[in-house]
Amino acid sequence: MDRRKLRSGTVVLGGMGVLAATLTACSSEPDERCVDPVTQEILPSYECEDSNGSGTYYYGGSSHKNRMSGGSFNKSAVERDGFGSSGSSGG
Repeated sequence: MDRRKLRSGTVVLGGMGVLAATLTACSSEPDERCVDPVTQEILPSYECEDSNGSGTYYYGGSSHKNRMSGGSFNKSAVERDGFGSSGSSGG
């Protein structure tokens, strides 16, 4: 009888973990990269975090040869793909 209780508890806890992961993935923000607003070249994040930096955040899209494309500088214009999305590709 104790063994049956253990199994049902494991199933409940496992199911809660899957639910938490799904909710987190679905509510995630779009990918964010720091880029040069003119060339769209990827920059170190401190270029966007510092008020004297030359970068601007770019949302979504993908990278190719250290440049971003297919996204937007407007965060609200980019929708997250949801659970299972791959984010940006390497380049």
